[in-house]
Amino acid sequence: MRFRYVYQKVVDLKSNERTQAEWMLSAAVGELEAQRRSLEQLFLDRANTLSEIQSEMENRASVVKLQELQYYADYLEVCISQKIGEVKRAEINVDKKKTHLTGKMLDEKVWLKAKEKEQQKFQHEMLLREQHELDEMATVRFAMKAR
Repeated sequence: MRFRYVYQKVVDLKSNERTQAEWMLSAAVGELEAQRRSLEQLFLDRANTLSEIQSEMENRASVVKLQELQYYADYLEVCISQKIGEVKRAEINVDKKKTHLTGKMLDEKVWLKAKEKEQQKFQHEMLLREQHELDEMATVRFAMKAR
């Protein structure tokens, strides 16, 4: 006789939920990394623009060109501020997904432990049945020899 766990579909569901939570965490981490790379690029653009402003000032460039560069630098500052907020939101999202995954892993572990206990109980009962059958066969043999 084979062991069949009554709640196997629940165990499978919990496993699938954990897998989905892992995927969601992976996607959130990917989004966070993309936001961080984007922020780094904005910092590089700002540094390049500021150095360009500095070199244009040394070369005595036109006021219009300097204003244009300054407007762009100001625009980059606004973008950086917004991107920092997006990075923080992405970090919060990653933390939420980690917490969600931890909960799903714990839930799955509880169900797997229940299945394991049920399987051990089943194996113990099977061993008792086998032992009972062997005892019965030995009793019958003894009775047959005694006659």
